[in-house]
Amino acid sequence: MTDTLRNYYRPIPLPSGGRWQLAGGWTGFSQAELLRRGHPPQICDRIPPDILRRLTGPRPPLMGLAFDRPRLMGIINATPDSFSDGGSYDPVGQGEALIEAGADILDIGGESTRPGAREIPEAEEIARIDPAIRALAGRIPLSVDTRKAAVARAALKAGAVMVNDVSGFDFDPELPQTVADASVPVCLMHAQGKPETMQDDPRYDDVLLDVYDALEARVARAEAAGIPRSRIFIDPGIGFGKTQDHNLALLRRISLYHGLGCPILLGLSRKRFIGTIGGAERPADRMPGTLALTLAALMQGVQLHRVHDVAEIAQGIRLWQAVAQKDEAGT
Repeated sequence: MTDTLRNYYRPIPLPSGGRWQLAGGWTGFSQAELLRRGHPPQICDRIPPDILRRLTGPRPPLMGLAFDRPRLMGIINATPDSFSDGGSYDPVGQGEALIEAGADILDIGGESTRPGAREIPEAEEIARIDPAIRALAGRIPLSVDTRKAAVARAALKAGAVMVNDVSGFDFDPELPQTVADASVPVCLMHAQGKPETMQDDPRYDDVLLDVYDALEARVARAEAAGIPRSRIFIDPGIGFGKTQDHNLALLRRISLYHGLGCPILLGLSRKRFIGTIGGAERPADRMPGTLALTLAALMQGVQLHRVHDVAEIAQGIRLWQAVAQKDEAGT
C-alpha cells in the first residue's frame, strides 16, 4: 500500500554556490522541494538530518572512477536488433572508437531490450558479447548489460567489472547473489513490465514517487543479498514502461533520486521521445536532443550518462563546464 503521508525531499540545484554540495559533486543547493502524494510541492529550508546526509554525502569512487565530475558510459550493442544501431558496426571496433572519443566506461550488451524485443537464450547472448569483452578488457572499465546471472558470470570471467541490469533484479533471482559474490558494482534500473509489453499501456499514480519507491525497494533487496549501497548505481529507466509525459516528469525532478544515496546512471540516448519532441525520426539524428537533456541532467547533479555519441556529448559537456565554472576573478 502506498504511504500517502510520506515526505520526499528533492534538492533544488543552483547553478553556483549553495549551502550544501549535492552528492559531493559540482552542483549546490540551499533548499528542497517537499513532495507528498496528493499535495502540491512546497519549498522548504529544513531537511531531516538523515536525508541531508544522503543528499550531500560524496559518492565513493567505483572502478577507479571518481564521481565529483560527470562521467560517460559508451554504449556497445552486440546485437542485430537494437533500436538505434543494431548490427551496424563491429563491437570491438566501436569500443575502440568510443575509448578514443573519451568514454570513461563501456556498457556491452548482447540482448536488445527495446520495446517489443524478445528474450534470447543465454548461450546466444554470451556468444555475442564475449569476443568484445575479451578484446577490450583492461583498456577502461567494462560493464555488461544483462538481466541474467549466467551471462553476468561469463562476462565477469571475460573481463567485465560491472553489471547493468535493466530489470533491477526483477528478472533473474540468481543475479543478486552473483553480483554479491563477485564484489562488483551494479546498476539497478526501474522498468515497468518486460520489454515485450512495457510500452503497451504504462500507468502510475505518481511516476516520480512510484519510481523512487521501486528503486528504494530494489536497493534494499540488493543490500539484503550482500551488495553494499556504496557499489550500487540507480537508473530511473527512461523509456522503460513510461510514456513521453512520464519521461519528462522524471527528468524535470531527477535530483530527487540523490536521496537514495547512490550515484545516478541516466540512459536516454536517442530515445523515441527525443525524436518525437525534437522532430528527428531516425535514432541517429537524435544526438542534439540527447545532448540537451544530458546538460539539463548535469544541472541536477546526475553523475553517469549512458550515450551512443560519446565524442559529441563529451564536447558539449566541456563547453558547459567552461561556462558554468567561475574563473579566478569570480566572474
